Amino acid sequence: MTKSPYYAPTGGLPPQTQLLTDRAVFTDAYAVIPKGTMTDIVTSNLPFWDRTRAWVLARPLSGFAETFSQYIMEVAPGGGSTKPEGDPQAQGVLFVVEGGCTLTVEGTAHELHVGGYAYLPPGCNWTLDNSTDTPARFHWIRKAYRAVDGIDVPSAFVTHVDDATTAQMPDTDGAWSTTRFVDPADMRHDMHVNIVNFQPGGVIPFAETHVMEHGLYVLEGKAVYRLNQDWVEVEAGDFMWLRAFCPQACYAGGPGPFRYLLYKDVNRHMPLTR
Repeated sequence: MTKSPYYAPTGGLPPQTQLLTDRAVFTDAYAVIPKGTMTDIVTSNLPFWDRTRAWVLARPLSGFAETFSQYIMEVAPGGGSTKPEGDPQAQGVLFVVEGGCTLTVEGTAHELHVGGYAYLPPGCNWTLDNSTDTPARFHWIRKAYRAVDGIDVPSAFVTHVDDATTAQMPDTDGAWSTTRFVDPADMRHDMHVNIVNFQPGGVIPFAETHVMEHGLYVLEGKAVYRLNQDWVEVEAGDFMWLRAFCPQACYAGGPGPFRYLLYKDVNRHMPLTR
């Protein structure tokens, strides 16, 4: 099996001799969940998923990030689910970081491997199973879909990162780019899950401050991230969870590319009532 370029947790526990000091932090503006915290004792089980466990990276919290949840799923050989999603309003994105699995969407089977990506609209009929001899690990990002009168619900699709469109950010000479799986102008979609890419030394050269909430999982490389008033070192396997309007910027540290899977909520008016 070809080694994945992306980091995926495997669990286990640190030795009793290890210092407990770590980089984990939860503030009123952002959270950093380092890869070292993703051990056996912090996994969750989910209804109707067999031989499967999940690391829950984000969930809606009142007064913090409120629009999405994000899991890293680990499906052992022979595991999976014929009833994976119990919420009829939930849409989902799957992105495979290790191993492979079979995703069946509305009766059509798709073989997902590392870099495989699937969008699953609300009410979609889908199942997933791992018929390989190694664990499958993938991100599952879920959001309640916000329908708009006169705009259709998006259709399901399955693709691969190699087939997606990568656009260079203006005036960066390729040092900063975004791999997009959905056209930003497609108003059917109320969330985007993209991959952001930096070459060594690439930067976000200003403190982005905006209404979108973010989940950022570092797939590859390392960087120094500016989060609110703090500079935080992050590396492959770390997760950052950003509240709306949290200032953010970064320097990619090298020696190789720095890439992260990015969630954001988009394309809708701001709700004025709950």
